[in-house]
Amino acid sequence: MNRIGIIIGSTRPGRKGDLVAQWVRDLATEHAGHTADFELVDLKDHALPLLDEAVPARTAPGDRPHTRRWAERIGSYDAFIIVTPEYNTAPPAALTNAIDYLYAEWGGKPVGYVGYGIFGAVMAVQKLRAQAGVLRMADIAPQVTLSLREDFVNFTDFRPQQSHVPQVHGLVDELLTWTRALATLREASSATA
Repeated sequence: MNRIGIIIGSTRPGRKGDLVAQWVRDLATEHAGHTADFELVDLKDHALPLLDEAVPARTAPGDRPHTRRWAERIGSYDAFIIVTPEYNTAPPAALTNAIDYLYAEWGGKPVGYVGYGIFGAVMAVQKLRAQAGVLRMADIAPQVTLSLREDFVNFTDFRPQQSHVPQVHGLVDELLTWTRALATLREASSATA
């Protein structure tokens, strides 16, 4: 069974990302059935300090215990859905920091995005897509964009429009297709190595 990590990209007090991520997990689990296991990955639970590894992740794995725990968690997933708000046209610093801690653990895995904000976090996701390419991730095209004006009552109470349900289903379908394809490639690579 494929393991999909749904990363809650905000650690901000009063955030809405946890509610959005739970909604995505529930829809994904219902849609995919027993073909995948969708797990929430809350950055708040990992308390990663501002990148404190002396050597870049691309050249060597981190030595600090929090880096090792984070690497083990991320390495255990076959694919990811990143749930992100947009702060000043960018993803939250905590999310970028968490991504920067690792390199090999992200590679060869697909990633999809659910953004929320005034304009659905489109610009934040665009920056995450660029980062995914450098990390050798398969950045899939379907994206769910949730608007604070239309999917949150008074900008706070999460009430997504029903029209987003097929968008989440489409994202999940594409993500699982890529997950299976990349798993086959990884198996073939390790068999020839």
